[in-house]
Amino acid sequence: MATMTQLIPGEVVHDFDFPQREAAFFYGLFLRGHSAELLRRDIEVPVTVLVKWHKEAERDPTLRDVFTRIVDYRRHVLAIFDTLVGSDLQGQRLQ
Repeated sequence: MATMTQLIPGEVVHDFDFPQREAAFFYGLFLRGHSAELLRRDIEVPVTVLVKWHKEAERDPTLRDVFTRIVDYRRHVLAIFDTLVGSDLQGQRLQ
């Protein structure tokens, strides 16, 4: 049976180490006029996906850690994005 490190390519595992990169990507889209709310929805893991992952993790408990890491990562990206958008909106009010 394959281990999780065999199922997930190494470059993907290392991408989890840099949520600020992904947050910066989404922030760039925001600066180009995309809706912050729509971008937040793109960053978040939808409830339907969470339910599906929960079922998958019940069938294969080795997936639970991977899914947890993905959800934590996406929440971190969202927090960084919200900070960037918040500081941008606050700066606009000061001007």
